[in-house]
Amino acid sequence: MSVFPFRMQHDAMQCGIACLQMVCEYHGRKMSAAEVEELCPSTAEGVSLLGMSRAAEALGLHTVSGRLPVDMLAKAPLPCILHWRQRHFVVLYRIRGRGRRLRYCVADPAKGLVEYSRAELEEGWLSSRSDGEDKGIAMLLETTPAFAEAATGKRGGDTGSVRFLMAYVRRYKAAFAHVLAGLAIGSAIQLLLPLLTQAVVDRGIALRDIGFVWLVLAGQLMLTFSATALDFVRRWLLTHVSMRVNLSILSDFFAKLLSLPMPFFDTKHTGDLLQRMADHDRVEQFLTGHVLTVLFSTMTIAVFGCMLLAYDAVLFLVFAAFSAVYGLWMAAFLRRRRVLDYERFEREADSHDKTWQMVTAMQEIKLQDCRRRRRQEWEQTRLGLFGVRMKALRLQQAEEAGGVLISSVKDIIITVMAAMAVIDGRMTLGQMLAVQYIMGQLAVPVDSLLGFVYSWQDVRLSLERINEIHRARPEGRDGAMAAFASADRTIRVEGLSFRYDRNALRPTLQDVSLDIEQGKTTAIVGASGSGKTTLLKLLLAYYTPEGGQVTVGGRPLADYDPQWWRSRLGVVMQDGVIFSESVARNIAVGDGEIDADRLVAAARMARVDDFVASLPLGYDTRIGRNGMGLSAGQRQRILIARAVYKDPEYVFMDEATNSLDASNERAIVESLGEFLSGRTVLVIAHRLSTVRNADRIAVMDRGRIVECGTHEELTAMRGAYYQLVKNQLEL
Repeated sequence: MSVFPFRMQHDAMQCGIACLQMVCEYHGRKMSAAEVEELCPSTAEGVSLLGMSRAAEALGLHTVSGRLPVDMLAKAPLPCILHWRQRHFVVLYRIRGRGRRLRYCVADPAKGLVEYSRAELEEGWLSSRSDGEDKGIAMLLETTPAFAEAATGKRGGDTGSVRFLMAYVRRYKAAFAHVLAGLAIGSAIQLLLPLLTQAVVDRGIALRDIGFVWLVLAGQLMLTFSATALDFVRRWLLTHVSMRVNLSILSDFFAKLLSLPMPFFDTKHTGDLLQRMADHDRVEQFLTGHVLTVLFSTMTIAVFGCMLLAYDAVLFLVFAAFSAVYGLWMAAFLRRRRVLDYERFEREADSHDKTWQMVTAMQEIKLQDCRRRRRQEWEQTRLGLFGVRMKALRLQQAEEAGGVLISSVKDIIITVMAAMAVIDGRMTLGQMLAVQYIMGQLAVPVDSLLGFVYSWQDVRLSLERINEIHRARPEGRDGAMAAFASADRTIRVEGLSFRYDRNALRPTLQDVSLDIEQGKTTAIVGASGSGKTTLLKLLLAYYTPEGGQVTVGGRPLADYDPQWWRSRLGVVMQDGVIFSESVARNIAVGDGEIDADRLVAAARMARVDDFVASLPLGYDTRIGRNGMGLSAGQRQRILIARAVYKDPEYVFMDEATNSLDASNERAIVESLGEFLSGRTVLVIAHRLSTVRNADRIAVMDRGRIVECGTHEELTAMRGAYYQLVKNQLEL
């Protein structure tokens, strides 16, 4: 291909995905980011070279990865993927020139199409030295018959952002029809103004008829008042509709966000999500400001363009030619603006992330005395953002300077030509003034119409990022069960294997089998990192296992609707969240109204009632980040009360009492005894005194279950369980 198909990354984690997109499209197979990400899912660290290689093989590309010296790139099949600065992926798609003038053409998903000299390439790519040569990591790719066969079939691609926006606009088509009608009337009113100006000069002044002049001026005044009132109503209506559209988009965005599975959030930084929410403001500004402007400008150009053509065809052709030059001048800046917008998005997301970390970790920053380093990191992030904004400002200044020059030359030429026409007798003075009026009315709409191209480019990039969330596959599936298939509610884990990164060498869980019997208490113990919490997250249907399955009531857990399944569970996670709201709402967090009796009973059972009695507003006291602070023990007791209030059929507790002192722990365990009786309970704990009386104890080590039995049975075996408990229970 003469022009390399470039794709920008939507966030910092998708550089590898964008590189695979570009390589596939170069070879004739267009793929969306979502299609590539299904084969090469990104993690919190992005994508690995191994993951990209496996995805490329699945697409029908033969890959070879390794460390190469710079000279070998000239013999390698292009395009190839380079590991850039040990944290990024780029595509090398062409090498041109000779000797010292050799240039390396690189498609950088974060920057655009750039060219590097040999020295610049070596600085960014080389990462190690072996056999006396500096080398960098590269992945070479070639097509296979399988790829060619797939490329001739259906081609994928991203859903059009125009279609995405129009789906919302169509809901308010009646209101937009009123706006268009108002624009048509406004244009008709404006059409009369230059004719009235010509009449004042050619008839009123020429015949010295002051009465006629006053009559025309009164008519102009009435038309101006009418146009102003009409414009006010039109703008109010469009603003109202645009805000409704934006609210619908934002509401659907959050609804979609809440429906996405946990792996999606594992791959997104907080700053990326916050920046996508900020993109909605750009959509609203586009709808409230630019849509009305472009509609009005289009009608104005059509009306006054026809009038100018009627007055003088040559003047019209000059105007059209200079407008076309102006349009080409602005179009020359589109690609660079697109690249800068993506770079700005990445920088702002990083800035949001750094700011969020600094604000939320203030206590630890002060405790560890790392204020200077944290402040300097934040300053570096802001400096990077400032640099991008300065680049954008310089680009805008260059574009505006050229635009002003083109417009000024156009106005001078048309003024001279009109004056010459008056002198030659081909045009009256009134007609010349009318032409000048028309040119003045055309200048702003042309600028607005061409500026709309920039605005549309900006909002289209925002819609692409928003649409990425809407295209993501929600958890669950159609037709999922919302009722148990049998009376047997035992949870069975059968040969379960799982890894967070599908390309990781060692799985987090490997061949785990366990029965969590109905109505009994099952405990899982093990050292940190043994896979206990990961197993719990699989039981919560947060992730899909790599191998094996979880069944409930004889049916795979995947057959049940995940939201319905979680509604049956009372869960206390070790990293549970206290919301910034009242104590009552932190215990009764569901969507329904608060049941006061259940609230008090749950608080009493979790030993929260004494603490609440000491608060100034009792259960209405605001707690959490923006309310009253809590100790770790108080926080944990509220989480336990939250699980109890739910009155669940299953109770899962992950380190539910690790922040409590021995006295409070014993009291809560005794208080919960009656509540847990007859329920299916799973307890994960390091503090083994909380699991000693469990009906069944499973010991995990390095992602496997190595022992299973009662406390007495496992102690007698003197194996892994014995080693864990001997110090705590003084065996």
